[in-house]
Amino acid sequence: MIPFSILDLAPVTEGSDASRSFRNSLDLARLGERLGYRRYWLAEHHNMPGIASAATAVLIGHIAGGTSTIRVGAGGIMLPNHSPLQVAEQFGTLASLYPGRVDLGLGRAPGTDQATARALRRYFEGADTFPDDVVELLGYFEPAAPGQPVRAVPGAGLEVPVWLLGSSLFGARLAAQLGLPYAFASHFAPDAMDQALAIYRRDFRPSARLAAPHAILAANVVVADTDAQARRLFTTQQQAFVNLRRGRPGLIPPPVDDIEAFWTPSEKLGVEHALACAVVGDPATAEAGLRAFIERHRPDELMITANIFDHAARLRSFELAAAVRDAMANASPAVG
Repeated sequence: MIPFSILDLAPVTEGSDASRSFRNSLDLARLGERLGYRRYWLAEHHNMPGIASAATAVLIGHIAGGTSTIRVGAGGIMLPNHSPLQVAEQFGTLASLYPGRVDLGLGRAPGTDQATARALRRYFEGADTFPDDVVELLGYFEPAAPGQPVRAVPGAGLEVPVWLLGSSLFGARLAAQLGLPYAFASHFAPDAMDQALAIYRRDFRPSARLAAPHAILAANVVVADTDAQARRLFTTQQQAFVNLRRGRPGLIPPPVDDIEAFWTPSEKLGVEHALACAVVGDPATAEAGLRAFIERHRPDELMITANIFDHAARLRSFELAAAVRDAMANASPAVG
């Protein structure tokens, strides 16, 4: 059975705040560690009231410091917002504090709106140079050469796994060219998923960092005791997507009993398309959905996310998803 991992956006729910969000994230990471999830990744977003993971490297340190074995990392750092040297120093620091447990995923989107991207200062100058920035960043993790004028301290000579993230063919091609592991954002942008995977695997060039292609696919997975309960929990994510597309991002809303009364027919079509990689239901429904997704797309790893309003229900969803994973492994070891 392929490994399962967790993607967390550090959601801030209505009636809560960032402090509570960070406590909940650590709580979930500790549960994920106990349940055998491989990684716990946090994503960089800015100027979004419902997502508290803007200072991603700081939050990774908080999670890594409160756990002991699970890998913790960025899914991802939006590199155009930062200088490669700063990122190398930050993740060199994290890797020095938590050896063998830190992942660095890199994306080329700003993770925000254009006005905020300008406020972050680097995006409009740096997005087009993303491939060069990635190569520069990788260089900072190499052992420092004698007389090297700029080095990452800490960072030089450390083994920090670097992943490329993407929702288009660009990242797949670059990851293949550089011989890096690749994670596709199928949880919100599934259109190019199959083509990107095919290109990545076909064109992959082995490197000192990775001998064979390794691809993660992401999916929304919401599991509850009944299908009806799971579908209701999922309305939180559906509402959040509609609010974002209406230009009104806000705190994460509670679930609703009738999602049809919330959105227009066109909004429904758009959200269902964006969230097509979703498995929502009771354990039996989740097992059927996950098995079909894995057998069809053959990822090397599955990263699941669940934007659930109630923290206890969110923990329960990941607990049930892990049980489904274990049941699939026991029933059909060849899956994946």
